[in-house]
Amino acid sequence: MKHVFFCLSLLFCFSLTQAQTTNKKPSIHAFTVKTIDGEDFSLSSLKGKKVMIVNVASKCGLTPQYESLQALYAEYKDKNLVIIGFPANNFGAQEPGTNAEIREFCSSKYSVTFPMMEKISVKGEDIAPIYQWLTAQKENGVSDAEVTWNFQKFLIDEEGYWVKTIAPRESPQSDAIISWLKD
Repeated sequence: MKHVFFCLSLLFCFSLTQAQTTNKKPSIHAFTVKTIDGEDFSLSSLKGKKVMIVNVASKCGLTPQYESLQALYAEYKDKNLVIIGFPANNFGAQEPGTNAEIREFCSSKYSVTFPMMEKISVKGEDIAPIYQWLTAQKENGVSDAEVTWNFQKFLIDEEGYWVKTIAPRESPQSDAIISWLKD
């Protein structure tokens, strides 16, 4: 009888563990991406930080947002904010440069110090896995959010969960973003 009770208890614990694992929301911390210099960057290193992911371009009417992004990063980086720029050439061929050219542009023109990743695709057939996660509810567990233009912002909480998207034209220093940072 003890053996039967033990087996049933073990089966129950296993089932409970499986249910908890299956019901976990997907986290951005599972991803590793490449920096603009080609180094691996594990997003699990961002546990405990709020993250803003932005698809950027150097020849866009919204390119001056680099200045606001850098100012926001300078103000909040010591308060657990990380901004990550992903250059992308998906809209109007507005990011034609190589990773080296993009890095040079960002540092010389806007003094960018927030992490910049390698150039990727943020939509279409060749969409990068991180953007598959950001844009598809079946991946992020929260919402579908098609990237509509350069400088769309994705907000991720300290546990790596998708919070919301901010429209490309909305300033990185908008009330919605500042209140999220202070929340």
